[in-house]
Amino acid sequence: MLSKIKNIDWTLVIILLIFMGICIPVLNSAITNSTNANISASVKNMVVYYILGFIVFFGVAAVPYQLLIKYSIYIYVIGIGVLLLVWTPLRMTLNNADGWVKIAGISLQPAEVFKLVLIIGIAAYLNHKQKDKLLFWKDIVPTGLIVLVPFGLVMLQNDLGNALCYLVIFAGLLWIGNMKYTHALIFLVLAVGMLIGGIEGYKTYREPIGEFVGQARAHWLERIDAWLIPEQATEKAMYQIERAQLAIGNGGMLGTGYMQGENSARVPYTYADSVITVIAEEYGFVGMAALLLVYFILIHRMILIALNCRERAGPYIIVGIVAMLMYQIFENIGMFMGLMPLTGITLPFISYGGTSLLINMACIGVVMSIHFSNKKHEETENILRTDHLEEEDKKNKRKFKLPSLKF
Repeated sequence: MLSKIKNIDWTLVIILLIFMGICIPVLNSAITNSTNANISASVKNMVVYYILGFIVFFGVAAVPYQLLIKYSIYIYVIGIGVLLLVWTPLRMTLNNADGWVKIAGISLQPAEVFKLVLIIGIAAYLNHKQKDKLLFWKDIVPTGLIVLVPFGLVMLQNDLGNALCYLVIFAGLLWIGNMKYTHALIFLVLAVGMLIGGIEGYKTYREPIGEFVGQARAHWLERIDAWLIPEQATEKAMYQIERAQLAIGNGGMLGTGYMQGENSARVPYTYADSVITVIAEEYGFVGMAALLLVYFILIHRMILIALNCRERAGPYIIVGIVAMLMYQIFENIGMFMGLMPLTGITLPFISYGGTSLLINMACIGVVMSIHFSNKKHEETENILRTDHLEEEDKKNKRKFKLPSLKF
């Protein structure tokens, strides 16, 4: 335990503290200016979530990550069981999504929890293969099946954002798992072709698609309309994006100042998915750039830890976490700039949400555990190197003898 304390990566800890220092004031401003009375206690709750988050962070860091790989199959099965809880009496609907459960008065989003479970599951599978190149039928297809089950379950919960996140994690881990370039090229061509074809097909057959989807997922089409065909989108569909863009534009270079965001106050869910509009309006381009810089430092630090790994599983896990965070950051910010469709994706470490924050803290805890493992390997190598040098020194002393002098 003392060795772990000595080897703590303080860069990660400081970054998490910076996120907390950004999150609490921003949420306080968002909630104070909001007309939604149901979130009056969110700032206090978020402080509690952050305290619990640091407990989770250090607790997970203290567990050797090799145990997560060893028991990954059990973790995966339990994770699927948690996803299935949304079809039990514990189920609750929030913001048109059915992917919530309530246990002992505490709401939980299983799809958020499963992100880390999926990363561990795929990393363990690829680590078990121990191959230079991934084969399509023997490696890629079985890995795809690991993703397909939770992807389907989350899609049934009307949670498109988290379902797409699973695909991004899958793609990132296949790449670091040494996927063949030919397979990667084929997948890339197919993805681009499906994207272009899907966009054109949606624009052409919007009405039949709407009839096929039905009312249960009509909000998906409203969000896609606002992204692809804003001129045909309803006022309701465009309201959040238009208000968000007004707030972002009003921020200018330096922002309007803390608690002075007038346009962001009219954006729905500024305490959650739309929190970036508060930062952009009150702190301007400089504030946005500073936040992105902190994210960059976090991701850069995690990649450095991955490069120092002595085992294959460590980089797999870290790349999965990096892919997850990068997707969430890009999607959350991009959807208010017209680059991506609106989804219920939170901004990591900043948006209000206990499940999201605790899972993100647990992910960084796993990265810290990998860092501890790296340090342990380095210390062992240093000891072996020192012993080897001492042994060589003894051998050299035995070989070297002064010549005897005779008179």
